[in-house]
Amino acid sequence: MTSRHLPRAAIAGFVLAVLVAAGVVLLRRDASSSQDAPPMAVSGASAQAVSPAPGGPGQPAPSAKKDGPREQIPMPGCWEGLLELDKTASLDSLRAALAEAISANDRFLAEYLKERLTEVVGNDAERGLKLVEWAAQANGPETTLYLEALKAAPAVRNPAVSERLLKLGEDKSAQIATRAAALDTLETQHRFTPESIQRLKAIAMDVDADSAAWLATRTMGRVMKEDYERTGSYSSYWKELLDIGQTSKDLAVRQLALEMPSYSNPLLDSASIDQLAELMKTDPDRQVREMSAFRLARTEDPKRALEAYRAAFDGESSICVRFAMMLYALRAAGADALPLAAEFAKKDPRLQQDYLDFKELYAAGTVDWSRIWMNKKEYHECVVEEGAPHE
Repeated sequence: MTSRHLPRAAIAGFVLAVLVAAGVVLLRRDASSSQDAPPMAVSGASAQAVSPAPGGPGQPAPSAKKDGPREQIPMPGCWEGLLELDKTASLDSLRAALAEAISANDRFLAEYLKERLTEVVGNDAERGLKLVEWAAQANGPETTLYLEALKAAPAVRNPAVSERLLKLGEDKSAQIATRAAALDTLETQHRFTPESIQRLKAIAMDVDADSAAWLATRTMGRVMKEDYERTGSYSSYWKELLDIGQTSKDLAVRQLALEMPSYSNPLLDSASIDQLAELMKTDPDRQVREMSAFRLARTEDPKRALEAYRAAFDGESSICVRFAMMLYALRAAGADALPLAAEFAKKDPRLQQDYLDFKELYAAGTVDWSRIWMNKKEYHECVVEEGAPHE
């Protein structure tokens, strides 16, 4: 985590969306210009065969100029029989068509059929359960597409469907990718019962669960955000996330557990301060200590947070965590934390310019911490590249 972690994550999300859009354009160009793409035939219980229509992708268009380059505009595929399939669509016919689309590596048709599956499932719990069973039996792309289709359907929040998804996420005999996909689908829930939270926590704490542990943690955090925004309730989720952050053996899971409240930003109760303060002082990973400092800034008792920063500062060896303590002390208490920032700068001269910058920003009348944050120049190289060793 860096001092500008969340804004950079938002910017990264925007850039990713642009890249995905560009990728779709490139994929469409590939689909329309490929000369060796196999013809597509889709069969269903009540559907005609679906195959590329004449003049569609893979067939050369007539050219008025045969002796020179000619611009060709890529076009999406057009499949004979698709209209008839649409008219008589059922889960079984769409399943058969989807299998053929995957076999032919036709990503556009597969995406369309996934959306049609969502529509056919709708709010019907029995159909939703059928998709979960198909996902559990399938492998690779089929599993993902079935669960993505269910994730977008209202039936995903039916208690019977959500229970089946959780059981699939818990199933140690299932493939890790299948378990992870089921847990990802569960993030659409509006709330979790205390029992469900405990079951998700058990997955998150399982050292053999691999990516399923990470997904269980993220799903718990995302539903916490949903529940908090709807009801103001977060404590039952946060209590378990904080425990995961303290005790998990998986570094990525620990970091994520502490990060999840960032997306709803509740004011954490005073009981959390001691646990976060201990993590900030003792966790062996620099990023976990930084994240603990970040979490402390949003508590109901800013003065206790400042005391925790002061108590941890002398024993901290990383300049990045020390800077985080200064930065988030200001988030917790605003200009009232400037004396503590001055104390930190006196103890560590590397923070002197940071303190002067903050002092100047507050003297200029800036009070909103977001503006303080964004207008502050960075002097410390604190970005940890993925895969790099941590302090």
